[in-house]
Amino acid sequence: MDEVLLKASKEFDVRFSEVDPMNVVWHGSYALYFEDAREEFGRQYGLSYQLYFDNECPAPLVELNFKFIKPLLHGQRARVDIIFCNTPAAKIIFDYEIRLMEDNTLVTTGRSVQVFIDKNHNLMLTKPPFYEEWKRKYSLI
Repeated sequence: MDEVLLKASKEFDVRFSEVDPMNVVWHGSYALYFEDAREEFGRQYGLSYQLYFDNECPAPLVELNFKFIKPLLHGQRARVDIIFCNTPAAKIIFDYEIRLMEDNTLVTTGRSVQVFIDKNHNLMLTKPPFYEEWKRKYSLI
């Protein structure tokens, strides 16, 4: 069976407030770009933060990393691509690529890992039912 690829993209302009005195995007801004991508993914595939809360299973980040390949500068237009990484674990894993819109140059890659916690903030070791249902909807299990 072919592996299902769930991917979304979000375009953005690098704003002045996101760069440092060298005109390079400040490293903390990348977390926001990735967050925007996760929200776009949620809109497209129905895996929104509201869904987690409605099911009393928040999914906080436990890992977030970036690999900077080329600087991103004020005034550039870019796109962040987010790819869902299917795993049997009770985790949500995404890979990211940020590319320049003008020539598709890869400037940054990254990964995030989220886990589920219950309403008492305890780590859930099994996938919550709503997440398993979502995965079935997209033929991921």
